[in-house]
Amino acid sequence: MPTTQKTLMFLSGFVTSLGALVTVCVVLALPQWVTGKIEFSDNRSTNGSILITYGLFRGESNQEIISGLGQPDLVFEVLATLSDSSQKSLHTAVIVLLFLSLFTSLLSSGLTFFNSVSNPYQTWLGPTSIFVWNGLNIAFVVLAMILFAANTQANRLSLVLSSTLYLLEGYAYGSTAHTYQYGFWLLLLILCLNTITIIVIVFYQKAKYHRKQEHRKPMENAPQDGILF
Repeated sequence: MPTTQKTLMFLSGFVTSLGALVTVCVVLALPQWVTGKIEFSDNRSTNGSILITYGLFRGESNQEIISGLGQPDLVFEVLATLSDSSQKSLHTAVIVLLFLSLFTSLLSSGLTFFNSVSNPYQTWLGPTSIFVWNGLNIAFVVLAMILFAANTQANRLSLVLSSTLYLLEGYAYGSTAHTYQYGFWLLLLILCLNTITIIVIVFYQKAKYHRKQEHRKPMENAPQDGILF
């Protein structure tokens, strides 16, 4: 059976890994990742701005009209709206990376809980594996953040979505501004939770190492007369 210290520390790692798992699920489901505000005008003397808010799978669009008549609010599927393009490829890559993050969070949760109730001998069931899976999780999330931001800013994802949604209206688009929503910033929470899991296991490894060192040198603290005897 594991020691009380090991049980408590690995249970702490289990809680943070489970928190990362739940957060990834929430992030995948949220439709509020970014809001784009796009200035536009059309051939009917209508001008104003389009507000388009979307996540990985769903989004909605509405218009703020300065003059003229606007269109009704639209709800859309992101991947279905995008044509076969670099924007769609990068957006799909972000989704794949987050599903990989979900998988590694699941493995980390299982391994931390397993280590809290047992003493596995195999390396791949112990702390080393936990470091690997949490490290991969961090890499997947960081890469997903970079790709999503690059796709949004450099590839003008909001403008591409808007031009597809209002394709037949003869719109001329102007400047675009983006505001990232909590769905995107929750990725930072996943990074923090994975980092905390790694730190907890590192502290356990250090404590275990110090205990081993103490057991290897019992004679250093023994009385002098006992050593002579």
